[in-house]
Amino acid sequence: MPLKHYFCQSKFENDYMEFVIKISQFLLSLSLLIVLHELGHFIPAKLFKTKVEKFYLFFDVKYSLFKKKIGDTVYGIGWLPLGGYVKIAGMIDESMDKEQMAQPPKPWEFRSKPAWQRLIIMLGGVTVNFILAYVIYVAVSFTYGDSDVKVDSLKDGYSIENPLLSDLGFKTGDKVIAINDEPIINDSDIGYNLIKAQTITINRDGKKQTINLPEDFLGQYSASGVKTNFEYRIPFMVGKVADSSLNKGKGLKQGDVITSINGKPLKYYDQLKGIVKDLKNTSVTAEILHEDNTKSTMELQLDKDGKFGIRPYNNPKRFEELGYYDIFRKEYSFGESFGAGWRKFTKTISNYGDQLMAIFNPSTGAYKGLGGFKAIYDQFSPVWSWPYFWGLTAFLSIMLAILNLLPIPALDGGHVMFLLYEMISGRKPSEKFLERAQIVGFFILIALVLFANGNDIFKAITQ
Repeated sequence: MPLKHYFCQSKFENDYMEFVIKISQFLLSLSLLIVLHELGHFIPAKLFKTKVEKFYLFFDVKYSLFKKKIGDTVYGIGWLPLGGYVKIAGMIDESMDKEQMAQPPKPWEFRSKPAWQRLIIMLGGVTVNFILAYVIYVAVSFTYGDSDVKVDSLKDGYSIENPLLSDLGFKTGDKVIAINDEPIINDSDIGYNLIKAQTITINRDGKKQTINLPEDFLGQYSASGVKTNFEYRIPFMVGKVADSSLNKGKGLKQGDVITSINGKPLKYYDQLKGIVKDLKNTSVTAEILHEDNTKSTMELQLDKDGKFGIRPYNNPKRFEELGYYDIFRKEYSFGESFGAGWRKFTKTISNYGDQLMAIFNPSTGAYKGLGGFKAIYDQFSPVWSWPYFWGLTAFLSIMLAILNLLPIPALDGGHVMFLLYEMISGRKPSEKFLERAQIVGFFILIALVLFANGNDIFKAITQ
């Protein structure tokens, strides 16, 4: 369950700070991935004495924020943050420089190099992305170790707030014990296995029960607009009392836990709605557990909507102390971190491969969840967390590598496909054919970008 953090600013200030933090992480991660990806093309091109005319972070459509020529290469930053590129002389790419291609090949041009050198140049970007992801996973494992929640420590199961899961038969209190007959040990196992889930086995009131998921579960999940699935059951811990709250100034502090209302036990936050549903515009007696484990009672006021005006807070360490779950922690030595990083690396590749297979299978409806830049932006945390930032950057690096390997002209995978054909058959595709393929690939790519970002816009309007 994602950690939720709350601040003492007004809603506007809070939203503004959240935006600044998320957009900063987004641009930093994107810039790092683009620069290193293009560097993967740049270095072998230089090693093979191939002229690189441009090296750009972001696209410079008619305008550059910065540019400087060093040697034969112009280094710059464009204004359109949709990617980046290196322009290699004599290579048929998105620039479609027909004037250059009409000239006789020069020794320093891409097209003059042996096929194996061109293949290495084209694979350089994705190779760097894979290496970067692995290095990040190793570094994060060594620096921060691993932590997870054992599902068998969730004594009263999960909270089910997603209407889709409720409609399928899941209930709050269910314990997830297997997905597709694969035992679930840690909470993170659910997220990894849910992509290809067909059945989920639960323990409800001591009895096993298997729930079958529809083939288009992923599509329905995406269309629902609700991003929660199986959430930890946690207490009502006070985060921030809103300035407009009727309970402002009553002495509530961050970290206080409301354990009962009018004598009715409130063990979990998901029980709150049922307890206060008939208590609008009333005063209630609440029992409070303080951080020093002392207890007190307090009169709290519910507004006309039956709300306390209190934002809840998530403190995993405190919840563990209170016995809500057990957090598994593991630290790695420098040597052990390489193995741990490799396991995370291969697991992420496998998981993303499953996602792609689901997306390209119309019957799953997973394409409905395909998103563009807004979807990526939403993945970043509203608070700066280096472990989370680097973990997400590693995932995005793998995603960028795999997507670039798709055999679509205009992507690295398209160039690789034609180079492999040349190396196997001994026949080089004509430049006219490659130009036409590049145009087709460009339109396919634009269509995919428009579809993905169109999905973002559609969701923003309808959800």
